[in-house]
Amino acid sequence: MTAFPRKPALAAALALLAGLLGSPAHAQSAADGQKLAFDRGKGNCLTCHVIKGGDLPGSIGPELKDIKAKYPDRNELVAIVSDEPKRNPQSVMPPFGRNRILTEQEINAIVDFLQTL
Repeated sequence: MTAFPRKPALAAALALLAGLLGSPAHAQSAADGQKLAFDRGKGNCLTCHVIKGGDLPGSIGPELKDIKAKYPDRNELVAIVSDEPKRNPQSVMPPFGRNRILTEQEINAIVDFLQTL
């Protein structure tokens, strides 16, 4: 029965390893998201939004800052990027997911980036 006390230690070690491995992946996803957000041919967020570090921003949409505080529920932010007109029919923001402008993976990367602002 000496194996039983080791299971919590193993579980803790695996959780720690998962956390360490998850952080670089999240950072990479956020870096990919920034590239997409600043890409004039793909995400194109700068056309309408001021984003720190971006060149030639637009002023149609709100400045993108303090996003994690404004949208603590990540799913809400994913819904906004995916299909804001569904949530707000008066919005001029393109439905990036519904219109397949961005893939689900690209939307998640952009959300990861937005949450760093």
